[in-house]
Amino acid sequence: MITSEQIQEFKIRLEKERDILQKELSSIGTQNPSNPDDWEPSVRSKGEFGPDQNENADIVESLHENNAAINELEVRLKNVRDALVRIEEGTYGVCEESGNPIELDRLNANPAARTCLERASK
Repeated sequence: MITSEQIQEFKIRLEKERDILQKELSSIGTQNPSNPDDWEPSVRSKGEFGPDQNENADIVESLHENNAAINELEVRLKNVRDALVRIEEGTYGVCEESGNPIELDRLNANPAARTCLERASK
């Protein structure tokens, strides 16, 4: 069983990870004002499409790369936020599928883990 001290340590780690993920997202995208959980890719340069096809291709490639990164970061951020909610609700460290405790080693490796090792491997 996980102790309240350990939960507080995980909370601190999760809050730090949340802040890092939000900073990473901000560096490659902008938050959708109508849906704060949705990020849209932005181009690092302020350039817009113009007559130079090579520059246009670079802009499109940058948007594509940023979109892929944003998708991954959004999932990680959602998992971290969900873990913080579980801490507040008192259900942190409990497998969402089996109801069994999540192993401490698993939480140390991934504090946002939602399932125990047995269910994660299925």
